Amino acid sequence: MTPGLIGQVRSHDRSIQLLLVNQFTINLGFYMLMPYLAQHLSGELALAGWLVGLVLGMRNFSQQGMFLLGGTLADRLGYKPLIVAGCALRTAGFLALGLVDSVPGLLAASAATGFAGALFNPAVRAYLARDAGERRVEAFALFNVFYQAGILAGPLIGLALTRVDFRLTCLVSAAVFGALTFVQIRSLPPARGADAEQQEGVVRQWRQVLANRPFLLFAASMTGSYVLAFQVYLALPMVLRESAPDRSSATLGTGALFAASGLVTILGQTRLTAWCKRRWAPERAISSGLVLMGAAFLPLLLPVPAAGPMRWIGALVPPTVCGILLALATMVVYPFEMDTIVALAGNRFVATHYGLYNTVCGIGITAGNLGTGAALDAARREQLPALPWLLLTGIGLACACSVHLLSRTGRLTPQWWHPMSAATQQ
Repeated sequence: MTPGLIGQVRSHDRSIQLLLVNQFTINLGFYMLMPYLAQHLSGELALAGWLVGLVLGMRNFSQQGMFLLGGTLADRLGYKPLIVAGCALRTAGFLALGLVDSVPGLLAASAATGFAGALFNPAVRAYLARDAGERRVEAFALFNVFYQAGILAGPLIGLALTRVDFRLTCLVSAAVFGALTFVQIRSLPPARGADAEQQEGVVRQWRQVLANRPFLLFAASMTGSYVLAFQVYLALPMVLRESAPDRSSATLGTGALFAASGLVTILGQTRLTAWCKRRWAPERAISSGLVLMGAAFLPLLLPVPAAGPMRWIGALVPPTVCGILLALATMVVYPFEMDTIVALAGNRFVATHYGLYNTVCGIGITAGNLGTGAALDAARREQLPALPWLLLTGIGLACACSVHLLSRTGRLTPQWWHPMSAATQQ
């Protein structure tokens, strides 16, 4: 971590500093285990492929499906209890993944780890937004640095542990979350949203959030960006596996892809955010980042030589460049995107808005991945290798146009919808 980055972290309140370290630790513990879970299930436990998919899918389903509930509880009970409860539940879930070998037990453990994420994710973001105040954009930029640092470090530690025993990986990961739970109980200050004292019914709370039409339009417009970013885990590894000269080259290329993406974010996020904030309005930064996100897939249109020394370069360089461009685009978009959600929420039920936003984007990721997989299959079948990359580029441009249209029509201005603001103006 550079001295400048350390200085920026220290310039924020202690609560924000702790939330940043918490997020690094959360990702460290998560990513030291999850990348190797499928191999453990199919190899050591000898589960059928569909059962492996079921166990992994259970985690994603329980997390995405419960985000709204987690955000609602955070707004009603306070942010700290949900963060602590989520980390404690993930401790138990990861411990169970290392100790049980029955399918019902694995499904329950996987569901627990997913529900844990639904509990603490909206609460962490709402807490960060509350304490950052007018410095939300800078705080979320730092948040992304720590987020990516955990993703970068976790698999490396997990690889070393898994080579010894996957159960050791589970125990260490559970210990990380257990220690994090204890630290948060002792050190994280209690925090509640500005509207926490308003004890409205849950149904009424949800109705107010669902009535926030500009927020829903923004969430729908941004869904495609999550589909594009997820291709680092889906399409790009598949491209490397198919085009690389051998398996070891594909593995090397995948590692280089993740390492390059993470390092770019760690080293450049805060500078890039400051540059964008000086020159662009938030909606301009978001739409520009979405254009870059779509353009990131254009290098994959380059043909891979069939043989010779250029095949290795032609197979590995375009996916790596794509991954770096996706990282840069996310660096541009993410801080302003998180800030826009808070602004559109009007500082009311912020965690609930984050929870619903995550659910909408999670549904979009599932649908988008199905579409991307179908496009990849069609490209092979019809001999149209450019099809998936042009489709993904088009998604990025469509998202950018949608955000731009929302901005032009005033729907990204918080006062456009909020009933309290309307009453004040009257």
